[in-house]
Amino acid sequence: MSTRKIALWHDAGLIDADTRDRLLAHETAHARPLALWAVFGIGALAIGLGLVSVVASNWEEIPGQVRLGVHLALIAAMLTALYWRVERLSLASPWAVEAVVFVTAALGLTFFGHLGQVYQTSAPLWQPLAMWLALFAPLLLLMGRGWPAALAVLGGAVWCVWDYASAATAYRAATPSMALLLWLALLTAMPVLFAPVAAWLRARSARPDFWRRLEQLALAYAVAGASFAASIASAGEWGRGGLTREWASPTLSGAVAVLAGLGVRVARPGISGGMAGAIIIGAGLVPPMAYGLDDLTVPAGLLFMALWAGIAAAALAAQWRGVFQLAVGVIALRLIILSFELAGDLLTSGFGLIASGLMILGIAWAAVRVSKRFAPDAGPAA
Repeated sequence: MSTRKIALWHDAGLIDADTRDRLLAHETAHARPLALWAVFGIGALAIGLGLVSVVASNWEEIPGQVRLGVHLALIAAMLTALYWRVERLSLASPWAVEAVVFVTAALGLTFFGHLGQVYQTSAPLWQPLAMWLALFAPLLLLMGRGWPAALAVLGGAVWCVWDYASAATAYRAATPSMALLLWLALLTAMPVLFAPVAAWLRARSARPDFWRRLEQLALAYAVAGASFAASIASAGEWGRGGLTREWASPTLSGAVAVLAGLGVRVARPGISGGMAGAIIIGAGLVPPMAYGLDDLTVPAGLLFMALWAGIAAAALAAQWRGVFQLAVGVIALRLIILSFELAGDLLTSGFGLIASGLMILGIAWAAVRVSKRFAPDAGPAA
């Protein structure tokens, strides 16, 4: 806090002289020499960059087994620190544990790439990702504290299943069987099942923030998938190949999301859990409906906006201000995109561009007005 601000508050009559003196004494006792810290930081960064440069310039001269041994030793050191020093790290800062856990997982992920580089081997990306998840996801789930660990778990799972689906459909692009399509649809929907598990553990764990973040990320995955399904329906891309080839595929993946949403409602029976579950259920209903609206620009666009209108309604009920404002903004953006889709040749003329610009300004103004008027007060996070 600036001493100048404290003096201004006293001059404005907001605090008395005793309060001013106590605040000044506290700030003096807890002053941080930021300039000195910056110098130390710059020095440490220079040393670190120098070490990286030395290793990089001599990379090929270092035997591969030595590099792998050092890499494994770093992972072992991180795991040892977590095992023996986790209580001390937690007392120092919960984020210290999170940082060590995340760096350990990152070292584990890069080890597989390092291994392939040393032994000149290659494999589909989903294979090392699956191995990494099997080895390090338990560590992240057992010791994660916040966004980085939660994002690593869900992001790794999503990346793994979609790379596997891409490889499987590319390998059998000509005639993928119904059984394969259903298996891939089920597999790519599985990450949303983190939501009910995380919702159940939020009230039963000493790390509720981690499980809340994981639930939120799983919900975002479900919403992103539903939004993508409605968007490709508007573009007429359903049925062209891959997972969009058969109606049963989006139906199965949607059913998984519906079950996940019901699980969240059961695990968290309050208003927040109910609305989170309702959003996931709504996201699960969209893909099969989008398949039926393929290449119907206006109905598919309305389906997209209905999804986000439902999210806005759920946000209003649960008092999620940020989610409500996001939903309003997404609906406004989709309206703008829909206008361009329908305008067609009008946009090639000057009058068409002027009309489109005025419409965009009008939609943006309306979105701001709606957000300001109806957005709930800032409440608890989902």
